[in-house]
Amino acid sequence: SGRAEIKMTRFPFREAIDAVCRAVDLDAQNHSHTLVRAYGCHLPMIVGDRNRLEQVMMNVIGNAIKYTPDGGTIRVSAGSGASKVWMEVLDNGIGIPRQDWNRIFDRFYRVDKARSRESGGTGLGLSIAREIVLRHGGTIGPVEHEGKGTTIRITLPIRQAAQAGEHHE
Repeated sequence: SGRAEIKMTRFPFREAIDAVCRAVDLDAQNHSHTLVRAYGCHLPMIVGDRNRLEQVMMNVIGNAIKYTPDGGTIRVSAGSGASKVWMEVLDNGIGIPRQDWNRIFDRFYRVDKARSRESGGTGLGLSIAREIVLRHGGTIGPVEHEGKGTTIRITLPIRQAAQAGEHHE
């Protein structure tokens, strides 16, 4: 509903990505996927709600695992610029048709309805993820890439302090 409290704290972006990758590693192994991490050790500290942002990362990586046939590759990369950090999740799975790119964040929308039913998906994950990212002043969406599969990019601002009026720990 967009009313959940956002608890802004300063944390290492890399640590959050690593924690999510560790959390999904067994699921990836169960599908015989190769989970590749490709990012340098110099990712900055950011300000955000770490739990909520990890929820977003978990959703995006989880979708890559779910919608890639067994034995696939999921590549998690990340980097930073002067004022933003980014994380990309690239898979060689079923992909999202270009005409559906704007719809994947709609509530209850699913690209592969049969696969979602098998795995118990509600079609709410990306809608919730987008709301969380937008509340952090960031962006989330598919990006062009070579070959089959999907690449989803999350971009977040690097802020050095929590914004006025938001809960701060």
